[in-house]
Amino acid sequence: MFLGIQAALYYHARTLAIAAAQEGARAAAAEHGTPTDGTTAATTFLTTSARDALTGTNASVSATATQVTVTVTGFSLSVIPGWSPKITQTATAPVERLTAP
Repeated sequence: MFLGIQAALYYHARTLAIAAAQEGARAAAAEHGTPTDGTTAATTFLTTSARDALTGTNASVSATATQVTVTVTGFSLSVIPGWSPKITQTATAPVERLTAP
C-alpha cells in the first residue's frame, strides 16, 4: 500500500515540475522574454501550485539565440522515512522572433 501511495506522490510531483518548466519556457521564449522571465514564471508556478507536493525546488534557465531550456528540480514528498526522491524535469521552447521571408 505504501508503495502505491509513494508512486502517486512521485508522479504528482513530477507532473508539477514539468508544468513549471513549461511555464518558464513559454515566458522566456516569448518575443521580448528573458531568462529572468522564465525563472520568475517557473518559480511563481511552483510557489502557487506545488508548495506542498514538491519541496526544495530550483528553476534554472539556459538560452541561445534560437531556443530556451528550463530545468526544474526538487524533491517529492515521501511516506518512506529517510527517503526523498529527487525530481528533475526539463522543457525546451523555440524563441519567438521576427524573420524576413
